[in-house]
Amino acid sequence: MPRQTTKKKTAPRLDDILLMATPTKNADLRWFSGFHASDPFPAFSAQGRKVGLLPLLEVGRAKAESDLDEVLNLTEIIADLRRTNPTAAIADAIVFAALQRGVKKFRVPGDFPVTLFLRLQELGLELVATGSSRDERSTPALFPQRWVKTKAELDGIRAGNRAACAGFTAVEKILTEARPDKKGRLLWKGKVLTSEILQAEVQAATVRAGALCDTGLICAPGDQAVDCHNKGTGPIHANQLIVLDIFPRDLASWHYGDMTRTYLKGKATPAQRKMVEAVKAAHGRIIKALRAGVTGAEIHRVPVDYFKSLGYETGPNKQGAYVGFFHGSGHGLGYDIHEEPFLSLRNPHPLVAGNAITVEPGLYYPGIGGCRFEDCVVITKTGCELLSKHPYNWEIA
Repeated sequence: MPRQTTKKKTAPRLDDILLMATPTKNADLRWFSGFHASDPFPAFSAQGRKVGLLPLLEVGRAKAESDLDEVLNLTEIIADLRRTNPTAAIADAIVFAALQRGVKKFRVPGDFPVTLFLRLQELGLELVATGSSRDERSTPALFPQRWVKTKAELDGIRAGNRAACAGFTAVEKILTEARPDKKGRLLWKGKVLTSEILQAEVQAATVRAGALCDTGLICAPGDQAVDCHNKGTGPIHANQLIVLDIFPRDLASWHYGDMTRTYLKGKATPAQRKMVEAVKAAHGRIIKALRAGVTGAEIHRVPVDYFKSLGYETGPNKQGAYVGFFHGSGHGLGYDIHEEPFLSLRNPHPLVAGNAITVEPGLYYPGIGGCRFEDCVVITKTGCELLSKHPYNWEIA
């Protein structure tokens, strides 16, 4: 977007960015610094260079491993400042380093620490929260370029999905071996098979594959899956749908994969079979419709209209709970499990080549259960390419 101008002068651009976060928890700082650390530190841009202020114990590793152009010793800077200012702290070090590089104004993310924000302003820095009315760019994304993935980032997402597949393989083996008792509960290795057991086995499989489900996973049987983020608890029964959503973080690249499969041990009812086939068909229709230039809202209309054509209505039931297809059709992923762009009616922006997104239609009705199939793709100019691959064999005898 062109700069706003007045009759007197061109408005200044807010090119320089300041972050204060923990990269293991903050995708923007992880992406900006290229550094993996479990403690918070400040980092900023200055005339196109990336500057990080690291505590002493991380300086050497940051110089060797990070993408930062300058790694400053935060511990040493604060110690030097305290020779004349005994109360000097992180804010003083940030101001010192910024002014040395000629920077007096920063954009900061909306989740920037409030106390630090106020202290930096007291010390003379001008700060503008991204997305505020004072930010002439008026964009909620600090690094919109982060939504277009590099080859290395796509490889990381693929690795996360390979770990998810290891989890699905483990569950399929368990369900194949399991047998129902007189109450219809599945037994495995002499014990009642529960959601908790399956979750533990999935976690073990993903760890062996080099990843970790660090934000949990979903193994929801029967009507539990109608609440589509219910992680699932208790016994698994024969002849009930089981939604298994695995979203592990690849430990080498720190990128997430995200896949869902639906299973049933035994024999499906006609209603269950019809619903599963509808969801799988919607999944395929979305993949066929994806390409650069189409908006997230346009893509979301594809499964919405398809489900409606089959008679699957969406809305609150008599108990006030939503049923049908009441979530988005997909979302971006990478360093975050949920990030831009989203496939929903709230996204009027066109997809671009390099966007990595999930495709995850679903249907949810009490008495039938829940069903969702999810894969990851990367958008291309003419379509999309799969970043995940695993069979959809959902009915296990």
